[in-house]
Amino acid sequence: MTHQVLIVDDTEINLILFDALVKRIPDSHAVKFSSAVEGLDWAKTRPVDLIILDYMMPEMNGIEFIVQLRKTAGKEDVLILMITANDQKQIRYRALEVGATDFLTKPIDKAEFMARANNLLHLAESRKNLADRASWLAEEVKKATLNILQRERETVIRLSKAAEYRDPETGAHILRMAHYSELIAKGLGLPVEDQVLLLEAAPMHDIGKVGIADNILLKPARLTPDEFEIMKQHAMYGHEILKDSSSKVLQAGAEIAKAHHEKFDGSGYPLGLIGEEIPIFSRIVAVADVFDALTSARPYKTAWSLERAAEYIQAKSGVHFDPRCVNAFFSNWEQVLLIRQRFQDQ
Repeated sequence: MTHQVLIVDDTEINLILFDALVKRIPDSHAVKFSSAVEGLDWAKTRPVDLIILDYMMPEMNGIEFIVQLRKTAGKEDVLILMITANDQKQIRYRALEVGATDFLTKPIDKAEFMARANNLLHLAESRKNLADRASWLAEEVKKATLNILQRERETVIRLSKAAEYRDPETGAHILRMAHYSELIAKGLGLPVEDQVLLLEAAPMHDIGKVGIADNILLKPARLTPDEFEIMKQHAMYGHEILKDSSSKVLQAGAEIAKAHHEKFDGSGYPLGLIGEEIPIFSRIVAVADVFDALTSARPYKTAWSLERAAEYIQAKSGVHFDPRCVNAFFSNWEQVLLIRQRFQDQ
């Protein structure tokens, strides 16, 4: 590692002396300026490990130099060795306040100069190594976090497939409705992190169906009132399966599972929530889920046309569905069609 040292002093003999001393420090290179203004401009735009700075200069004194440099982003911690006269204690106090690191007093003692400059360059190197270490650790944490998120996503997919193997309404359905949900969330202006969270959690909306008996879940005909009451229990089953997880995705899945059959007018289940009492994720999923269910063929029904399903969703705006969610869905109709094309039933 080559240390970059900036020397700023308006006296030519001092520049020559300091440059010669810096060259005696291993792996060090000096850049010299007799103009404080030019030296400051150079320091603002280039990497520098140590600045050797005279206080008394005509264009700008050393304290003004430090103040201006410290205002520059990324230059808050550059090490500065200031040169002052022996009787300038008040100046040294002020320089410390604005960000000087160390001092040398005139006349310069060569051995002291070498020792202080060496120490500061070792400090600069240690800081850089620490910063590199911090960056490495941050990258490792990022990798570990990504691995955790990938395992979490795998858990979600496997949980969703558990329902898929028992319920013919899932499969490509969970992918379409999840992407419809993300599209609605984007249309509502939800934060990007919420859009992603919803995309990942929405596939678990019907996970509670694993608790419904096959003779009801797979019945190829309309359910009786008693059977429908049993079927409705899947909302709470899904919530119970997911609710105690520390994962944000599974927590969101629990909320969606419980409330995605609520209706905007309060006639839904399991709690009969009204309007914005229904969590926003569940209001979004309600539109996405019903639209895809209507437009998909099932053993007990044929698929509705897109036009008929669209008319139904719009007719139920404010009754079954949150009008804002409905508007967001149909405002992105071309994207809806692309999602439908991308995730077709096999």
